Amino acid sequence: MRVVRLRAPRGPEGLVVEEADRPAPGPKEALVRVHAAAVTRGELQWPVDRLPAIPSHELSGVVEDVGPGVAGVAAGDKVFAVTPFDRDGVAADYVALPVELLVAGPRTLGHAESAAIPLPALTAWQGLFEHGRLAADERVLIDGAAGAVGRFAVQLARAHGAHVIGIASAANLAVVRELGAQAALDAATRFDDGVAHVDVVFDTVGGERLRRSSGVLRPGGRLVSIAEEPPDGGVYFVVEPNRDQLTSIARLLDAGELQPASVDVFPLAAAREAYAHSLEPGRQGKVVLVVG
Repeated sequence: MRVVRLRAPRGPEGLVVEEADRPAPGPKEALVRVHAAAVTRGELQWPVDRLPAIPSHELSGVVEDVGPGVAGVAAGDKVFAVTPFDRDGVAADYVALPVELLVAGPRTLGHAESAAIPLPALTAWQGLFEHGRLAADERVLIDGAAGAVGRFAVQLARAHGAHVIGIASAANLAVVRELGAQAALDAATRFDDGVAHVDVVFDTVGGERLRRSSGVLRPGGRLVSIAEEPPDGGVYFVVEPNRDQLTSIARLLDAGELQPASVDVFPLAAAREAYAHSLEPGRQGKVVLVVG
């Protein structure tokens, strides 16, 4: 089978496509035929201390076989998943994964769209509801509201009954409103001059806007960031796989309550080009390797 490996810490230039033996599923594992594997910007920096490493930690595919002790997953099932970041990823023809990571893929989406969903959607879910403890009727400010994570955060918060204020570039303000935000603010302006008494700030950008964010919170408000450690007792976190949450996200997608972002598709053999494309400034949407 084919597999993409990062052989040297040189960014996309360190990637090679190689031949490897097809893995066999162990106890409580499934062998998945990968149809699509999503690229996350900057992820080639994550495994530089354990090279060679297989990149990409989001997939959509079909179960090929299962190992001993597996229940609830069978050959032929369409699945999608996000995998832990401290192990090899899924940019390969086949991958053996613990079944606890696998969720029935959205019925209404193809593999390329499905593969681009788990990491940003779970990040939005955990930022809003686990770390931000967002409740219905609360006010949430989402910085980077048109980005991969931000667009899911806007939709999830609105579906939860929150009042959503999104910050984005001027070119994306209409998109943020279409996603469900009641207000959309230009990132080039001083948002803290006109916003106050916010219950939750969910930051995906960092920098100076994050440092100003605590000033718009009401007493007892929560500041959550995925970009960097926030000031004043805020929470920084890294997303973790969660089967129950991803199952809920799949149901919302199939019900039409979440709209995925567009994807740019590359074949597995063009992994270098795909990862280089993901680093281009101003690019919108996710990059996906089509494997099947």
